[in-house]
Amino acid sequence: MMSQSAMKEALQQYLDGFNNKDHDAVISLFADDARVEDPVGGGQVLEGKSAIAPFYQSSVASVEKLELAAPIRGSHGNAAAIAFMIYVEMEGKKVRIHCTDVMTFNEAGKIVDMKAYWGPEDIEFL
Repeated sequence: MMSQSAMKEALQQYLDGFNNKDHDAVISLFADDARVEDPVGGGQVLEGKSAIAPFYQSSVASVEKLELAAPIRGSHGNAAAIAFMIYVEMEGKKVRIHCTDVMTFNEAGKIVDMKAYWGPEDIEFL
């Protein structure tokens, strides 16, 4: 099992990858059989790195920046969470989306499951 500090570091790398416009760095954090659901209950469910890669290539390119809303949180198990704000343009308007991602890790330290929690009420028009 990954240490809490290693999981937190991986989530910091996720944030840094977005902010440095480095989609390869973000994609490299995922296992080959990873699953991404963004947003939970209302978005895409992608399975496998070949499906995840184009999603992150597009997402990293379109996001202006990610900004932490709270410290990255670990767990007693193999998951960690990151609460942040996404600054992006939607339908020609700049918005800020309040989001929490929960990531589960495998024994090799790769993300095997990512769930993004945000809904319509979490979008602020700037």
